[in-house]
Amino acid sequence: MNDLSLLRKYDVPVPRYTSYPTVPDWNTELFQIEDYRERLLQAFASYKEDGLSLYVHLPFCESLCTYCGCNTRITVNHAVEKPYIEGLLMEWSMYLHILPDRPILKELHLGGGTPTFFSPEHLKLLLEALLKTVVLHPDFEFSFEGHPANTTYAHLKVLRELGFSRVSFGIQDFDPKVQLAINRLQSFEQVCDVTRWSRELGYGSVNFDLIYGLPFQTRKSIEHTIEKVAELMPDRIAFYSYAHVPWKRPGQRAYSEKDLPSAYEKQQLNQLGHRQLLALGYELVGMDHFALPEDELLKAMKNGRLHRNFMGYTTNPGKLLMGLGVSSISDIHLAYAQNVKSVEGYLSQLNAGKLPLFKGHLMTSDDLNTKSKILQVACQKSFKEDALPKQSKKLLDELMADGLLVSKGEGYEISQSGNQFLRNVCALFDPHYHSTTKKERVFSQSV
Repeated sequence: MNDLSLLRKYDVPVPRYTSYPTVPDWNTELFQIEDYRERLLQAFASYKEDGLSLYVHLPFCESLCTYCGCNTRITVNHAVEKPYIEGLLMEWSMYLHILPDRPILKELHLGGGTPTFFSPEHLKLLLEALLKTVVLHPDFEFSFEGHPANTTYAHLKVLRELGFSRVSFGIQDFDPKVQLAINRLQSFEQVCDVTRWSRELGYGSVNFDLIYGLPFQTRKSIEHTIEKVAELMPDRIAFYSYAHVPWKRPGQRAYSEKDLPSAYEKQQLNQLGHRQLLALGYELVGMDHFALPEDELLKAMKNGRLHRNFMGYTTNPGKLLMGLGVSSISDIHLAYAQNVKSVEGYLSQLNAGKLPLFKGHLMTSDDLNTKSKILQVACQKSFKEDALPKQSKKLLDELMADGLLVSKGEGYEISQSGNQFLRNVCALFDPHYHSTTKKERVFSQSV
């Protein structure tokens, strides 16, 4: 089957599988905060030696990037920083009262929004207060997301002094026309500066986020962007598909569908980007992610230690991820829980002495079994034949016939062409996906 035929068949709405069940399939009616607290204690007792992963959501941005699907609050009023930090520390204090011992912190990530919206002084205030309450795991790893246009040397220096060793810069595209359309403006010189500062300060890993399928993108603009990336050679690259969901993200109505590459053109941009990155010496880790051969993420994939959660791919196999802040999601293996999505609602619940949760899902044994199979596909790009549900046999045969899977030993591996449709292979194991009738209004396209 040729590329265009594969695209027509498999470029359908599919979950990104940073979790299972995916958020739209959570059984929220059965979720009770008391049950969640009990499961948190079980998870803490079982997994504390692996260490805790902590995600902190910092939602503020000075301007709206119209492509963005994150939960953000747009403001130029930096007086919001201190009250929000106080809220984060109040939420963390509530969890410390639930947990019987000091947590062993292995992984900490600042996401957004724009974490570098906050001043270096306020970030230091937040982090020093958090770090006083934990025991650091011997292999701890701290990371954050930075906007090249507002990340300063002072930001990088303060965070490095606090133990941060990884930074991810959201670039998306270097073409001025594309940047203007998505309202994500930063110069190549600014990206050069923040990359150079990071390396001078001792950050061990620098990641660039790039997106294909954006308005006004062309083969020439993708080529140009990756040529500029090649001048800096970050350790990791996330090459994401643009998810056009204007019914969920009204900011995406700033441009129309006619401004976007067609489905076939988008696939060509993806393939072009893949070829360029592979030619530079990067290797494909999993969905959307590339790394240089010496990077720990790639080593983890080859050694069978790669894991995937709401923060994406990680080298940490731990099963205890807690989220702080507006809209943050906790994945404690035995349950999921999400915080309220508005800053006002978040702070209001905290001030009332309540955990700021508004929905969640308690995992069943079937959920845990299915989740492990999907993680195997997403992280190791393989699965055993006896792992496949009987009802998926017909779909398996189609994937084999179309060359997306190949037989190996007692199971199957994703082929080179199948890498582009890894989400479709994960969906083989997802009973919710095959029973959903309105997927086109829930999930983004697979490519």
